[in-house]
Amino acid sequence: MIKIFTVIGARPQIIKAAALSRIIKEKYQGRMQEIIVHTGQHYDKNMSDIFFEQMGIPQPNYNLNVGSMSHGQQTARMIEGIEALLLKEKPDFVVIYGDTNSTLAAAIAASKLHFKIAHIEAGLRSFNKSMPEEINRILSDHISTLLFSPTKTGYENLLAEGFNPNCTPPFTADNPKIYHCGDVMYDNMLHYTAVAEKNSTVLADNNLESGRFILATIHRDNNTDNPDRLNSIFKAILQSATKSGLKMVLPLHPRTVKLLPQNLTSELLIAINENQRIKIIPPASFFDMIVLEKHCRLILTDSGGVQKEAWFNKKPCIILRPETEWKEIVEQGAGIITDADFLRIIDAFDHLITKNDIEYPPIFGDGSAASFICREIFASA
Repeated sequence: MIKIFTVIGARPQIIKAAALSRIIKEKYQGRMQEIIVHTGQHYDKNMSDIFFEQMGIPQPNYNLNVGSMSHGQQTARMIEGIEALLLKEKPDFVVIYGDTNSTLAAAIAASKLHFKIAHIEAGLRSFNKSMPEEINRILSDHISTLLFSPTKTGYENLLAEGFNPNCTPPFTADNPKIYHCGDVMYDNMLHYTAVAEKNSTVLADNNLESGRFILATIHRDNNTDNPDRLNSIFKAILQSATKSGLKMVLPLHPRTVKLLPQNLTSELLIAINENQRIKIIPPASFFDMIVLEKHCRLILTDSGGVQKEAWFNKKPCIILRPETEWKEIVEQGAGIITDADFLRIIDAFDHLITKNDIEYPPIFGDGSAASFICREIFASA
């Protein structure tokens, strides 16, 4: 039996890991053992427990309980904790997801101890190294053994950085294998949509009609912590809701909600709070987000994951960042990059709210990415 050591630390990683855990349970019983380590990077007991329960993910074998702190402190403590667990468990592969500090810490700890690393969501690039995520993903890619890119663009990014597409086994950090395999998040969307529709009450709870509301998510520090950017975004949200006559639903983290009185002008804050069409709700569960994304008219977001989920649900998307890792969405006309620019957000909203001829080709695979990844890890262990 081979042993894989899965490291997660943030909510999106829990969701991504669910896809592999499901395949291991269904197809590799008695052949593959999964040890799950939660670093505690963004650990909220209520939110995390609901995710594990709803999605049928095995509870973590270990939780490092690192919590929030500076990037250096957080990463260092994770490396220390992961290193000790690697020496104890001695896995055949360390599986990392995405681009968080947990991803980087696991990659560093594993590479120093010469454990093989499988990086899921490899090859993504914003080409903006002021983003901590960009540093994390580049460094993790270049010390991994198997690199699984969800898109053709990600695969081409790896080729441009010198990865050899024709390498032969045995695969190592010095002879890594790269793949274009599709997206495990799309696997999950296909698997969980029917369950979400059956169990979620988010539409009824918030008096929302299908196709009659806009979904907006804002969480990145450079938006929430910058008064100019936050005012610009919320000014655009206010005008868009008023002009369109549609409700605007914002599932916001408590931290973001606390920053609104600090960073919005008093006039804008009052206008937002008094507008009957703008509804700020607590962070949505994975099932609730699926339902909100499926039934909304349009999405505004600074989240990379929500951009993809907009595509999965065939919904146009306004990207509240200066760049995106998912350039196919923009090239297809399904997404428009506006950054936090008020006029660009309004222009994008006016363009996308009435556009109904966007095509959504299967750029994120066919829903079998997790099966492919498990098969390749098993063969390379």
